[in-house]
Amino acid sequence: MKPAQTTVPPQTLRGNGWLRKQAGHVQLWLMVLPAVIYIAIFCYGPMYGIQLAFREFDFSKGLTGGDWAGFKYFEQYFTSPMFWPTLRNTFIIAFFSILLGFPMPILLALVVNSIRSNRRKRILQTTVYMPYFISTVVLVALLQIMLSPTTGLIDGFLKALHLIPADTNLIGDPGAFVPVYVISAIWQACGWNSIIFIAALSSVDSQQYDAARIDGANRWQTVWHVELPAILPTIIILLIMNMGSILSVGFEKTFLMQNSLNKPVSEVISTYVFNVGVKSNQFSFGSAVGLFNTLINFTFLMLANALAKKTSKISLM
Repeated sequence: MKPAQTTVPPQTLRGNGWLRKQAGHVQLWLMVLPAVIYIAIFCYGPMYGIQLAFREFDFSKGLTGGDWAGFKYFEQYFTSPMFWPTLRNTFIIAFFSILLGFPMPILLALVVNSIRSNRRKRILQTTVYMPYFISTVVLVALLQIMLSPTTGLIDGFLKALHLIPADTNLIGDPGAFVPVYVISAIWQACGWNSIIFIAALSSVDSQQYDAARIDGANRWQTVWHVELPAILPTIIILLIMNMGSILSVGFEKTFLMQNSLNKPVSEVISTYVFNVGVKSNQFSFGSAVGLFNTLINFTFLMLANALAKKTSKISLM
C-alpha cells in the first residue's frame, strides 16, 4: 500500500520560493536598508500630522487631542481672498520653471557630449556645475547686489544697452520677479541636472554613431535620430517626477526674494503657509493649505504618469 502523499498549496510554494530568492540577496537588502529607514522615519513617520488639518490645534492637547473640525480650514482657504492669487502665482512660476528649465539640461548634455576634447569637456562641466553648490541665501544676496538699481552690474549693463527702462527696479518690479527667479534657477541648477542626461548619452552604442556617419547624417540628424531616442526614457521619467512637484515652488528662494513691492506676484502657497499658518500660529490652517498643495501635486503626478504610459509606454509604474 502506497503512503499518502502530502500536497503543498501552490501559494505556499510561491511564498517560500520568493523568500528563498530574496535570501540570496541579503547584501542588496542591507545596502538599501539605510535608505528605507530614512524614508520611513522622515517621510512616512511625520504623515500622522496630516490629521492636524482636520482638527482645532491646541498646544495643551498635542497634534491628536484637538477637537475635530472637518473641512473647516479647507473651506477657509478656498473662500479666502488669497486663494486664487497664491494658486495663480505658484502655477506661473512652476510653469515657466518647467517650460524653460527642464529642456536646458538636455541641451547642455548634448553640447557636452559633442565636445571631443576631454580637456575642454572637463573645463565646461566644472564651470557649469559650480553654481549648484552656491546656497540659496548666497544666491539671493548675489541677485540683490547684481540687480541693485544704483550699483548693480547687471542692472547697469541692461540699462546701458537700453534693454530695460532707466527707472526699472529689477528687485522690486513685479513684472521682473518671475524672469529673475526662473533665469537664476536655470543658471544655478542646469549644469547639475545635466549629469543624468550625460550619463545616459554615454551608454549610446558607438556603432550607432558609425552607422549614422555612413548614412551621411550631419550633427543635427545624429542628435535627432540617435541621441534623443537614447535618452527619451530618462527625459520622460524626469518630466513625470517634475510634474509631481509642480506646485512645490522653492520656499527659501521665494521667501528671500520677496519684498513689499513684488509681493503681489511672489506670494506662493508655501510662503502663504509660513506667513499665515506659522507666523500667526494658525497651524491647522497651514496644515490644510499644505495638504491641498500635496494633493494637487499628486494629481499632476498621476495624470502625467498615465499620459506617458499611454503615449510612450514609459511610466513610473
